[in-house]
Amino acid sequence: MWPNERLLDLLQIEVPIIQAPMAGANGSALAISVSEAGGLGSLPCAMLNEDKMRAEAGNIRQQTANPFSMNFFCHTAVAPTPEQQAAWTAQLTPFYTEYGLDPSDIAPASIRRAFDEGMCELVEDIKPNVVSFHFGLPDAPLLARVKAVGTRVISSATTVNEARWLEANGCDAIIAQGYEAGGHRGMFLTKDITAQAGTMALLPQVVDAVKVPVIAAGGIADGRGIAAAFALGASGVQIGTAYLFTPQSLISDLHRAALHQATDDQTVITNVFSGKPARGLINRIIREVGPMSEDVPPFPTAGAALAPLKAKAEEAGSGDFTSLWSGQAASLARDMDASELTRTLASDALQRLQQLAGK
Repeated sequence: MWPNERLLDLLQIEVPIIQAPMAGANGSALAISVSEAGGLGSLPCAMLNEDKMRAEAGNIRQQTANPFSMNFFCHTAVAPTPEQQAAWTAQLTPFYTEYGLDPSDIAPASIRRAFDEGMCELVEDIKPNVVSFHFGLPDAPLLARVKAVGTRVISSATTVNEARWLEANGCDAIIAQGYEAGGHRGMFLTKDITAQAGTMALLPQVVDAVKVPVIAAGGIADGRGIAAAFALGASGVQIGTAYLFTPQSLISDLHRAALHQATDDQTVITNVFSGKPARGLINRIIREVGPMSEDVPPFPTAGAALAPLKAKAEEAGSGDFTSLWSGQAASLARDMDASELTRTLASDALQRLQQLAGK
C-alpha cells in the first residue's frame, strides 16, 4: 500500500508513523495508543529513573503486543562554572525580585541522564523492539550490546554529515530532523543553529547520502506532510507536536491552551530552558532574555534557576517561564485520541499518495 515499505519491514509496524518521544510530555499511555494503531509508540526515558522506565515499559508490554521504542539521550553532561552560574543568576535576578524569590536558593536541575551502563542493562532485560537516541549515539561498546539483543537502533540527524556518521556507526534508520521540529534539536556534530536546514531541504539530501531508511521529522502534522515526505524519499515520518493535542499527552493545561492558540510565527529556537537549542512557543522569558543567551549554563543544568520562577508563574496561571515545546505546524493539529489520530494520518496520507500516483 505504501510506496516505500522499508521502515515497515525493518520495524515490523503497520503504518510508517513514529510518535516522537517527548520527555516530560508523554508516558506509556501515548505509546500504547500509537502502537495499537499500527504506528511506533515511543517511551522517552531521559527524565526517568530505572524503576520508572521498567514500570512504564512493563505497562506498554501488558497493553499491546505491537512494537514500541524506548528513547535515550546521548549528551555529555557539563557542570557550569561558578562564573556561568553567576551570570545566569544575574540575568534572572529581576524576575526573582518580582516574585519575591531568593536567587541564592536554587535547587539542583531535574534529571536528564545520558545513556549509561544501568540503562544498557535495562534495555538488555526489556528488549524493546526499537531503541532511539538523541544527540548522537552512545559509546560503541554500549551500542553493540543494545544491537546484540536484536533491537533496532535509530537516531536523529540535523545535517547530512550527522546522517552519514550515524549510518557509519551502526544506525538501522535515521531521523532527518528539520529546523521546523519542536523540542530539542538533535545536533551533535555541529553547534551552529543558524545553518540548520528545514525538513524539505534536509530530507532528500539525507536520502541521497545514506543507504538505510530515512524518517522525516519537523513540520509534519497531517496527511499532506506525510505524503510530501514520501515524495522526497522518506520511508516514514516522526510526529511530535500533533500528539501533544491528544488526551494521552501529559502536558499541562497551560501548555495545551498555548498550543491551541499557536500560529506559524510564534515559535523560536531557544536555549534558555535547558542550555541546548530547542523549539518552543514564545513567552515572556524568551522575549525579555532573548531566545539564545550566552549566559545560559550548559545542558542539562540551565533549567534549575528557572524552576522556582516557573512554579510561581504557573501558580498564577501563567506560562511565562515554562518550556512550551512546539513545532512550527501546531495550527495543523487536531484534538483527537492518539490511536484515532494515527489511523487518520495514515489514511489521509495514503489517499493523497494514491492521487499523486494517478490511482
